[in-house]
Amino acid sequence: MAADTSQKVLFEQDGVFIHSNSNDDCIEQDLLISGSIRVVDKDGEFLVEYRPLEDSVDPSNMLCAGKDSSSVMEWGQSAEERPQQGLETQHSYETEWDMVNAISFKKKTVSNGDGALNHSQERHRWAFTFSVTDLRTITVKVDGWSSLFFKLKDTSISLPLLHFHQGGASEVLDSLRRCAMLSESPEDESCLLVSTVNKTLSQSFENLLDDNNFGLVHKLKKDPYVTTLGGFSKVTNYLYDAFRGAEEQQRPPEETADLLGEADLLGEAIPGLEINHQEEPGFEVITRVDLGVRPDVQRGEPLSPEQWGGHQDPEGRVVDVPHLKQVIFKGGLCHMLRKEVWKFLLGYFPWDSTLEERKAVTRDKTDEYFRMKLQWKSVSEEQERRNAKLRDNRSLIEKDVNRTDRTNRFYEGIDNPGLVLLHDILMTYCMYDFDLGYVQGMSDLLSPLLFVMENEVDAFWCFVSFMDQMHQNFEEQMQGMKTQLVQLSSLLRLLDVNFWNYLESQDSGFLYFCFRWLLIRFKRELSFPDVLRLWEVMWTGLPCQNLHLLVCCSILDSEKQKIMEENYGFNEILKHVNELSMKLDIEEILRRAEAICLQIKGCKDLPHSVSDIMGFNTDQDAAEAPGSEGPEPAERSHSPSPSPAHRGLAFSNGHGHLRESSQNGCKVSFVS
Repeated sequence: MAADTSQKVLFEQDGVFIHSNSNDDCIEQDLLISGSIRVVDKDGEFLVEYRPLEDSVDPSNMLCAGKDSSSVMEWGQSAEERPQQGLETQHSYETEWDMVNAISFKKKTVSNGDGALNHSQERHRWAFTFSVTDLRTITVKVDGWSSLFFKLKDTSISLPLLHFHQGGASEVLDSLRRCAMLSESPEDESCLLVSTVNKTLSQSFENLLDDNNFGLVHKLKKDPYVTTLGGFSKVTNYLYDAFRGAEEQQRPPEETADLLGEADLLGEAIPGLEINHQEEPGFEVITRVDLGVRPDVQRGEPLSPEQWGGHQDPEGRVVDVPHLKQVIFKGGLCHMLRKEVWKFLLGYFPWDSTLEERKAVTRDKTDEYFRMKLQWKSVSEEQERRNAKLRDNRSLIEKDVNRTDRTNRFYEGIDNPGLVLLHDILMTYCMYDFDLGYVQGMSDLLSPLLFVMENEVDAFWCFVSFMDQMHQNFEEQMQGMKTQLVQLSSLLRLLDVNFWNYLESQDSGFLYFCFRWLLIRFKRELSFPDVLRLWEVMWTGLPCQNLHLLVCCSILDSEKQKIMEENYGFNEILKHVNELSMKLDIEEILRRAEAICLQIKGCKDLPHSVSDIMGFNTDQDAAEAPGSEGPEPAERSHSPSPSPAHRGLAFSNGHGHLRESSQNGCKVSFVS
């Protein structure tokens, strides 16, 4: 599904003024234009934008927190127009926790007279946007506060002097240095000359390297999450050179040894991805698995409100849950149902609970949430100075929140209440899980949940349930990521050994280009509505466990022909996969993933390791147990470990072989 133009906010600063009176010695309050400046990356083009305050936020579209900071309502609605549910929430039991909340807002009254119109027009004319490539010089002035004067290459365009009364001028310059070279003018030390570097170079190092001498492999070892979320989205020839050498096509033996050494470093960065450079001795059984013809499957329509109502008894219990999950898996949910149904899919509400029982759960969970929130809210500055972990969590959260989904209306603009809720929920999660705390990437998982729930408490507990599934992805040892990459490698090799061998031949057999897909469940690869659809489908637990791995296979299956026909190398594969972001059709991906699942399930000679990955062994054991009706789909993702006779580790040894170790010493591999 094609998406809108991608825009990323690199820096944003409010409290930036224009003095519309040319006489700097006599500044009247009415002649100060207050606004915000930001630097954005719009499809690889870096822009500087200045917007007066009224132009920065559209009050009619603004979403704000209610009095109790746990609900969100439209800013522009009058008291009579607000939904009854919102009014009930404001007067509910949550109001006794008002002392914990920090969000407040004041609804401004706007006159429709000529004065207001002229005032708006006056401010609107001061807004401007320009590309960094059009910038010639920046003059820095310091007179009580710092001021910046931007001069463009087009001398016919004159921009106003920007006054940073509240600071931030140096941060603006620092953000511009990420996309341009600023050098001091020989004639005037207060004037900075601007020269823009090659676009490919700037994209390569944006969010990838802190400086030109810090290699990717070493950065990945130091902080794989930050490197993956930011760095791998901007890979170009410089990343290619880091792994393969600068120019060679066919490497001499000594350079090949160096390359393998660097690959070992990558294996250390992701524990468990060790590379075995020696063939193991012993007996091997070489087989080729015939998967048969892939069936054709069709997607369905989203679950309607009428269907949802038909699955509830008079007391509010959800009935015929397997059929309901099947409908959701096939078509997802219409958006108006998500706020309610997601709580069941994520386990916040039990399927067999009554309406009254769910009200009791909500009351208990609300009290529990605000008690945890009060813990970090009541920490004094002096206490925080002695709590390094709390300081680090807060710093990371504040940094990530300010750049999470800022193009979404729910989170856009300055001082957006949605951002405050995002911050508060993540800080409270640090109180819920002291050991894990906050890890970069978690804000990506919370953002859609808060968007759907529009409620602080509900979003938190749904996030807790989601993190129960994703916890190992963010642990220090990255056990979850290690396991998933190995499992994905097994599935991909089973589905198409020729494509898998091709990736191996291009030093791409580690599938590290899938790391971000798995880490945050395709959050940055799909449009926001498609992320909602994918997640609710995965939460059904159908048609097998680890559906997200089949989604990876589905995407690669649709792209493998182009990759091999175009003879893409290491760099081209990374670049091609990265450019798929926001261009994927989620319905086609899910259709293909389901077809792959049915194709694998229909294979008679399926290796035990693959059956374990898909959860087929668990299903079969449960079906054979006397009096068993089989596990619920949502329970399959928590299936027990396979029996010792079936337990094995599939891994790549760097020579195009995938082995499954078993107790009798036999090794099975799929080779062309």
